Amino acid sequence: MLLSDLFQETFFSISANKSRSALTILGIVIGIGSVIAMVSVGQGAARNIEANIASLGSNLLIVTPGSQQAAGSLVRGGTGSASTLVIDDAEEIKKKVEFAQEVAPTVSSRKQTKTTRGANTNTNITGVTEAYARVKSINLEIGAFISDLHVQNISKVAVIGPVTRDDLYGEGNDPVGEKLRIDNIEVAIIGVTQAKGASDDVIYIPISTAQRYLTGNESVNNINIQVSEENLMIAAQNQITDLLLARHKISDPLSADFTVMNQADIVDTMTEVTDTMTLLLAAIAGISLLVGGIGIMNMMLTTVTERTREIGLRKSLGAKNRDISIQFLAESVALTFIGGIIGIVFGWAVSLMVTKFSGTATAVTALSIFLAFGVSASIGIIFGYYPARRAAKLNPIDALRFE
Repeated sequence: MLLSDLFQETFFSISANKSRSALTILGIVIGIGSVIAMVSVGQGAARNIEANIASLGSNLLIVTPGSQQAAGSLVRGGTGSASTLVIDDAEEIKKKVEFAQEVAPTVSSRKQTKTTRGANTNTNITGVTEAYARVKSINLEIGAFISDLHVQNISKVAVIGPVTRDDLYGEGNDPVGEKLRIDNIEVAIIGVTQAKGASDDVIYIPISTAQRYLTGNESVNNINIQVSEENLMIAAQNQITDLLLARHKISDPLSADFTVMNQADIVDTMTEVTDTMTLLLAAIAGISLLVGGIGIMNMMLTTVTERTREIGLRKSLGAKNRDISIQFLAESVALTFIGGIIGIVFGWAVSLMVTKFSGTATAVTALSIFLAFGVSASIGIIFGYYPARRAAKLNPIDALRFE
């Protein structure tokens, strides 16, 4: 059979019953589109998480209170929920860990804040030192950041993120010099940070102010350490662990009341989570692909039955089993290929709408598009093979007698 004849026969066969062909293609469109849209949501979440982690700073180690694993237990304890780290731990790390370039302890909690004009919002209050801006690569849009002098004097000053600024004072307005009430203390705004992403809805105050007026104790929520060079991360991590074990008088590392996390470990953990989520979303969407494939098989079996006499006539005129098989397989692949192309456009459009209307980041990658093409072609071959073989094996005499 000539290739041109095959294309022509395939076109005529599909267009002979437009409604049935359109409904069959629709099943593939929904399946392929769902897979691309779901994968794009997973990929977008992964990129967003990676960007947020990268925005934390470079060569970063984070010490959080709470044990990694309870002694004699296989169950990990909840890190960050204990109060085992104090400001002196940060000071000792700064003094004695040679690879620690910057050390920035923090205290954080969510509080209701209110302006003198009556606007209010519930946001994250973070007590910091001057080093925090360097560790986290924070830049100022206007004003100045918290200084060590503010920390020493327990000053009632604050630096706010752009989202908090927009919520309280209106988009783009300059709030520097304005008063802001946090719980029972009133602070003066001295700066607004540049937009950075996940950390934009925040109010920074001196850590000493947060400890005195908000938490009432010297404990800290975490200690951020910026290591001088990337290849010294492991050495610094070991030094910090040994120092804190000695300070907290703990001989067994498994009983440590703190956790030292490497930024790379955080990225790896979150990547595993997003990969699992992407796989789950793709598997759910893949069910619709399976249904679409079954729809194609059903249509092709119906087509074989309707064209039994035609098959018998072709065989009586010299068509081989291979020719009949290729013809019906080509029709099946054509249906899925058309559905695949439309499905890719549909999935891409859905992912854009998700981003536009929900604000959820999505990312349509080249891999997902190639995967969609491969899946659509595979569905055409897999679900079209049985009907094609069934058509090829028809006895020409019986086929010509078929009513």
